[in-house]
Amino acid sequence: MSPLASAEAETQHASSLAVIVPCYNEEAVIAATHERLLAALAPVDIHLELIYVDDGSRDTTLELLNQIQAKSDVTTILALSRNFGHQAAVTAGIEYVDADVVVIIDADLQDPPEVIPQMLAKWEEGYSVVYGRRRSREGETRFKRHSASLFYKVLSRMSEVEIPHDTGDFRLMDRRIVDVLKEMPEQHRFLRGMVSWVGFDQVAVEYDRHARLGGETKYSLKKMISLAFDGVFSFSYQPLRMAIWVGVATASIATLGIIYALAMRLFSDHWVSGWTFIVVSMLFIGGIQLLFLGVIGEYVARIYAESKSRPLFVYKQIKTSQKKRNE
Repeated sequence: MSPLASAEAETQHASSLAVIVPCYNEEAVIAATHERLLAALAPVDIHLELIYVDDGSRDTTLELLNQIQAKSDVTTILALSRNFGHQAAVTAGIEYVDADVVVIIDADLQDPPEVIPQMLAKWEEGYSVVYGRRRSREGETRFKRHSASLFYKVLSRMSEVEIPHDTGDFRLMDRRIVDVLKEMPEQHRFLRGMVSWVGFDQVAVEYDRHARLGGETKYSLKKMISLAFDGVFSFSYQPLRMAIWVGVATASIATLGIIYALAMRLFSDHWVSGWTFIVVSMLFIGGIQLLFLGVIGEYVARIYAESKSRPLFVYKQIKTSQKKRNE
């Protein structure tokens, strides 16, 4: 740890902790999630607020949250007007929160709430971000494990920001990090990358990730690919640079082909008879052009999305915790 972090560790104590829990169709687990959070954080002497963000659930999740809030004085409910997506739901919680320390955890209990006190202990040592690193991933298919590993390897090679492997959004952040995130209004959000970009002292806490307690995963293959695209295109210009190098390589090959054709025409009695070669070359070059037009189009689409300046989410309901209303 740096000398600055060591100096901060002597005086760094949180007076308030907020836990942001994004929820989408979690009726099967939300009651158990609430009980596990309260039990895990009961030994911690700190002002606690549990912030559940209902991301336009179509089942009874919001009704169950309202019932929980009626019995719990530390529970706040933020209900969005429709399903805006996981990253937008987490952002809604970040925009609302005003605690000294903030934890993000999903409602499916794959990330154990019992790890949060360990994260708090690391924060008290002087770290600004404590992220959960998955030691094992129970209940996930081999395809998902390998594709996630491949994604992080590719992203680390392409990104100018070092993003830790085997991590998700399960993490603890102090108020400085949260304040910076509130100033980052980008539409296509990859929060784990944004937190890495902010910097400060960051450390991992390893844990075993469990299978879902109930319900179904909300991250379909389509959503996983979309999140991967957000990670790559938000934190790397390498796809555009690849277009330049592929263009140079293609032009070099074409130049060699032109030289060969001219040499055969000028210094031999044979014409270049490669009709198939010409067709294949045209298709190859046309395919390369369309591929990188698509890459450029992806960046242009993101510029267009940013230029519209639409809000990331819309609140339908905000029910502040009883304890917070009494302050």
